[in-house]
Amino acid sequence: MELFHPPFKDRRDAGRQLGAALLPLKSARPVVLGLPRGGVPVAHEIAQMLEAPLDVLLVRKIGAPGFPELGLGAVVGGEHPQRVMNQGVLDLIQPSQEYVEAEIQHQLGEIERRRKLYCGDRPPLPVQGRTVIVVDDGIATGGTMKTALTALAQDGVERLLFAVPVAPPDVLPEMLELVDDAVCLWAPPNFRAVSLYYEDFAQTSDEEVIALLQSGTETFMSPGQWAPPAADDPKWYPSSPS
Repeated sequence: MELFHPPFKDRRDAGRQLGAALLPLKSARPVVLGLPRGGVPVAHEIAQMLEAPLDVLLVRKIGAPGFPELGLGAVVGGEHPQRVMNQGVLDLIQPSQEYVEAEIQHQLGEIERRRKLYCGDRPPLPVQGRTVIVVDDGIATGGTMKTALTALAQDGVERLLFAVPVAPPDVLPEMLELVDDAVCLWAPPNFRAVSLYYEDFAQTSDEEVIALLQSGTETFMSPGQWAPPAADDPKWYPSSPS
């Protein structure tokens, strides 16, 4: 019986492999956004290879009253923070508008606190009119990534992509509806957990996130155009023609 060998040594290796697949985007001068904490080391390698500015994208759940794990929606940081609400849960719980607004402000405050920890006083990179690549170290249920993509779509980006090393194949179709294109290197039919596809999946520390964001380029580049790779490239999931 052949032993399974993880396709990624660590998050840096996964980022380099993704960066190679994303090289056709270099001329578009994209913005690369990493989801903390584990997505930042992956995003850092991509940003270095594409010579692109790197930033962190923070997402916070809006918990239901008395049931904080039940999400009424979420708020997403950035130059213009966005809220993404779950109307089905709102209709079920029917929280007061005062509660919802107070919880949104609380989570926006937490986003600001975390951003100051990671980035100091550096403001979020503008994304309006830009090609934006959202990066994580893998997708399990896809909840955080879907929220981030939904918020960015509301924020005036020109072209939106997500890039992940690994994801379950049954989650990808729903994710692809939210973006123009995507890159996923590994979508195993027997997916169980993101960590299984890494030799080293040690937790990423706040200190590592801070160091990587500090070392990432902060040059804001104007948007450009890019030619997508061939449609038969299995790493790419191009959007359907309109």
